[in-house]
Amino acid sequence: MRLLITLLLLGTGLWSPVSAAQTPNILLILVDDMGYGDLKSYNSNSKIPTPHLDKLAEAGMRFTDAHAPGPLCHLSRYGLMTGRFPFRANPGAWRTKPTIAEGRMTIASLLKSKGYGTAMVGKWHLGFQENGYENPLPGGPVDRGFDSYFGIRASTDIPPYFYIRGNHAVMPPTNKIGANKSKGWSPIQGAFWRAGGIAPDLKLDDVLPRFTNEAIEVIQKRNAEKPLFLYLAYPAPHTPWLPSDKFKGKSGAGMYGEFMAMVDAEIGRVLKTLDDAKMSKDTLVIFSSDNGPVWYDEDVKRLGHDSSGGLRGMKADAWEAGHRMPFLVRWPGQVKAGSVSKQAICFTDCLATFAELTGAKLPKGAGPDSESFFKVLKGTHPEGKPIRGPIVMESGSGAMLIRDGDWKLIDRLGSGGFSKPKSIKPGPGDPKGQLYNLVEDPGEESNLWKKHPEIVERLTKRLQEIARRK
Repeated sequence: MRLLITLLLLGTGLWSPVSAAQTPNILLILVDDMGYGDLKSYNSNSKIPTPHLDKLAEAGMRFTDAHAPGPLCHLSRYGLMTGRFPFRANPGAWRTKPTIAEGRMTIASLLKSKGYGTAMVGKWHLGFQENGYENPLPGGPVDRGFDSYFGIRASTDIPPYFYIRGNHAVMPPTNKIGANKSKGWSPIQGAFWRAGGIAPDLKLDDVLPRFTNEAIEVIQKRNAEKPLFLYLAYPAPHTPWLPSDKFKGKSGAGMYGEFMAMVDAEIGRVLKTLDDAKMSKDTLVIFSSDNGPVWYDEDVKRLGHDSSGGLRGMKADAWEAGHRMPFLVRWPGQVKAGSVSKQAICFTDCLATFAELTGAKLPKGAGPDSESFFKVLKGTHPEGKPIRGPIVMESGSGAMLIRDGDWKLIDRLGSGGFSKPKSIKPGPGDPKGQLYNLVEDPGEESNLWKKHPEIVERLTKRLQEIARRK
């Protein structure tokens, strides 16, 4: 039907590139714990084969300064869904209750209001109201704007392990699985998972391809009279790293690289489905990762692969590797192939971008931390002119940071996350926090806190102002 309407409008001369661009299908792919340096399009020295994502980068726009709104899974996903910095809520409550308030606009509810069919497959990690697994699980995706959902409550190393369809457990987690870890890796690397309940129909090494199969089915069975929004949230390459036999030995970055190569192949299956359905030309594809990798200096030395791509730190950190992410956008005929943007953007910006794309007006209070990068995609915004104001976030252990233009301030010493030292008590005469010029020092090696007290004062004041907003 959409094709018929398009042909009729073309015949009457009423169809324009602008109106066509306002109703693309949208495929948003979010992987889990992938580093800035894992893709060859971001790190030519990467030892991980990612041909499908490399091709995606070649066919679209590559952002070099894109940020998750927090360096942990639940923080990042809250900001992506709501257009709000996660410190404004309590996303850490996901274990027992929904973290997105009922009635709050999400990217899914926005697109649904504009006529999209909305579907999610994969890791939610934003909480359900759990009242026993024989009962409904309210507050999840189908109650926050999605027409359909198939996935898991959190990561594949956090029990209980069971599939959810809609708002019901497919099977309750009545079986038990023991804890596991991998020799030669840290306790939170390798084939690591925690002991707990597991459903009879869930096998940890089958979750990744199962989600691909479900996403393919969503695409194949879509309502062709509506544009489709599909949010595909893979729980990988987060632990447990469980590459299939096909990918073992296919990477120079150990079992992590093998698992990441498998992730790339699964994404390739989804993109091929778009091709087979003749949807690729009419689909906006966005790809990113929720936060940085768990990858230590000793891993770099041992394997010769820097998952962080030269950035400092890792997952949970206030330092750049915790939250600066690969961010790829392909939109044939609308986004210039092979283009690169240095604009600083945040996942929270997807809400305002989708609003501008569809001609929607955000209601009062929706997406207070969301600013559209639609004109960047279209190539109509001057690259040297910032499209958004400061980015503010909280690290895994509570450090606050603000990024404004070239400058980044962290309100304390240490990583604020997994990297050691997590926290440093300043001595007499020491700086109380960290200040970096990211243009001159992207590796955050030179703390300029004492050298530029006027910038420290300005950014501290700005951080406090933004944090006070509702």
